[in-house]
Amino acid sequence: MNVVVCVKQIPDPADPGELDPETKTLKRDSKLILDESDSYGVEMALQLVDAAGEGEVTLVSMAPNNEVGGLRTALAMGAASAVLVSDEALAGTDALGTAKVLAAAIGRTSPDLVLAATESSDGYTGTVPAQVAELLGLPSVTFAKEIAVDGGGVHVKRQTEDGYDSVECPMPCLVSVTAGVVEPRYPSFKGIMAAKSKPVDEVTVADLGIDAGSVGWAGGGQEIVGIEPAPARESGEVIEDEGDAHERIVAFLDELKVL
Repeated sequence: MNVVVCVKQIPDPADPGELDPETKTLKRDSKLILDESDSYGVEMALQLVDAAGEGEVTLVSMAPNNEVGGLRTALAMGAASAVLVSDEALAGTDALGTAKVLAAAIGRTSPDLVLAATESSDGYTGTVPAQVAELLGLPSVTFAKEIAVDGGGVHVKRQTEDGYDSVECPMPCLVSVTAGVVEPRYPSFKGIMAAKSKPVDEVTVADLGIDAGSVGWAGGGQEIVGIEPAPARESGEVIEDEGDAHERIVAFLDELKVL
């Protein structure tokens, strides 16, 4: 079974990072790391391939400056190869443009299953997996907390507010997984050394047959017009009980219209 995992390489969350004053977007000119949310998809893919007894895991990513730091981490976990799309024309690409690029890159492979995180840690749109599935013409299952492959289909426990739904879906398909679906393994020293020689196919927009005018700033359907710091959290009201605290609390809740 061949599984493709969409992975995103992001600036290290431990570093506050900087915003570009002109584009009002996060600068991505420093070293990028594997998004923690994508490590769950990589681990799930590795476990599914191990359970199948055959196949391999391929990574697909889009990043500037031919950055492969995050990909090497996922390769060290056990993925066999990666496809990296890196092109100056992609700067400023929105969620739909990203989906177009990832779908085109995935189309170069023949996966039985495509896995993705529910949303990235630096974007939080939560729309890219479903968009990729639509562009590829694949059925999509979201919020998977458990995945099992049986014959030509997958059985998914889809997380809900009240528990989970049991969903069956034919393959090939795209499944987005939730954080905590599995416990990602730590890359071993042997895995880290092996990752250095694993193939990373670096392609451009032209290689994928995508018009540069449909992605990047030129193809974006949205624009960031302003950035403001989040307002400082104000301290709450302290009520000292003088025998009427319950009445004051009820009045406060009534004012908030929660009673």
